[in-house]
Amino acid sequence: MPQKAHVASVDALEAFRANLILYVSKARPTLEEVSADVLRAKMWLQNDQRIHWEAQVRRRGKELEEAQQALFSARISNLREESSAEQAAYHRARRALDDAQNKLRILKNWNREFDGRVDPLVKQMEKLHTILANDLTQAVAYLGEAIKTLEAYAAIPAPAGTPAAAEVSTAGSGEDVKS
Repeated sequence: MPQKAHVASVDALEAFRANLILYVSKARPTLEEVSADVLRAKMWLQNDQRIHWEAQVRRRGKELEEAQQALFSARISNLREESSAEQAAYHRARRALDDAQNKLRILKNWNREFDGRVDPLVKQMEKLHTILANDLTQAVAYLGEAIKTLEAYAAIPAPAGTPAAAEVSTAGSGEDVKS
């Protein structure tokens, strides 16, 4: 007849279960925060930055027009020569407009490429979130049931008549048993 299994302690399982619960409680909010950051970055690119650089292109375009008009007025006016300050203002306005247009072009490229670059990573995060929400939650419940089962099994006394049971019962009473 088989002897009783030796279950010394379920403390290791309980410690693992507690650490697993702690891990899940920290990992889930972190993943949710990262997902929110990705969404905020996308909205920032698509809305805030686009609006900003479109406004900059308009503003700098007007500044360039004003500088061109001042330069043109100086050229057609026979009364005076165009000044180097007017030429410098025109060139500065031209560079500023080119810079804003370039940044807007880069921003539009980022908007087009954002989903393609970020979606594979977001899908991996969603898989991890599913694992945390479903699989690890089930694992915590399974470990709890396993701990209860092992504790209940360890509490069952060995059947009388087995050598291990005789040793345990006689060792506890202090009597010598002769076979």
